[in-house]
Amino acid sequence: MKDPQRILQLLGLAARARKIVSGEELIIREIRGGRARLVLLSTDASHNSRKKIKDKCASFNVELHEFGDRYDLGHATGKEARVAVAVTDNGFATKLSGLLNEYNRG
Repeated sequence: MKDPQRILQLLGLAARARKIVSGEELIIREIRGGRARLVLLSTDASHNSRKKIKDKCASFNVELHEFGDRYDLGHATGKEARVAVAVTDNGFATKLSGLLNEYNRG
């Protein structure tokens, strides 16, 4: 089932519940602090941003998904373009993880 809309809607819900963090430095701080549960990286992120976030997620064992472009992520969270978003809530992260895995398999 390829429905990116459900993922974006859930991301918007998490944003309204203040359970996400965006901005490269803030995301890295959340990963280091053990608060990031899941990180979404836009498919059009720069090479440097992509490498920095991927490496951090790998070393701190945080689930990482590439999904949508910076405008999709920004629009879903009610902000301008966002290259990456970290979800800090277990419930939202678990649900998003399921939807993303399903989406990527589809």
